[in-house]
Amino acid sequence: MSSSLNLSEVFSDAITQHILTVKLLEQQRDSFEQAAMRMTECLLQGKKVFWCGNGGSAAEAQHLAAELIGRFQRERPALASLALNSDSSVLTAIANDNGYEEVFVRQIEALCAAGDVVVGISTSGQSRNVCAALECAHDRGAFTIAMTGARGGRLAAAADISLRVPSTDTARIQEAHMLCGHILCEWIELATCITHVVSHEAPHGL
Repeated sequence: MSSSLNLSEVFSDAITQHILTVKLLEQQRDSFEQAAMRMTECLLQGKKVFWCGNGGSAAEAQHLAAELIGRFQRERPALASLALNSDSSVLTAIANDNGYEEVFVRQIEALCAAGDVVVGISTSGQSRNVCAALECAHDRGAFTIAMTGARGGRLAAAADISLRVPSTDTARIQEAHMLCGHILCEWIELATCITHVVSHEAPHGL
């Protein structure tokens, strides 16, 4: 192994870049608020939030869907959320018959309805299957959210709201995407818990 490899530099550089990247997310507070409000409204109306991505973004999609179905930090009613990359039989059947570009859009055609929210995650913003899913969802009356890197790409252009991590480094983008998702989940959970408490405390007959 090369003697020039310095673990301390790798460690400190990664931490420094991570902190800088997530700190810059504060500049998108308005976009976070809009996205969180639309997702909350969707779920309170009995609609669904769909997530999709490839590779590391697929793992994040599953993680965030689970936060809503289960719990994030508080006990509350389950929220309808689904990662479209979770079912290997569905994915491989569609990929085999229609091509990999269709693996998410086919599911959107089957499951997505007006009033739902679809979140597409792509570090490059160019994942064709994720872009196709958001474009199809928009046509069906769903609200669409893109989580991308700094360039945004076709995915950001297709979405109603985009959360662009201000980096071109895949690792830093993926780390920040998880933070973005957790911020959204915490907002949604707080909002739905408050609504649930208020609705149960309201006098009967009103």
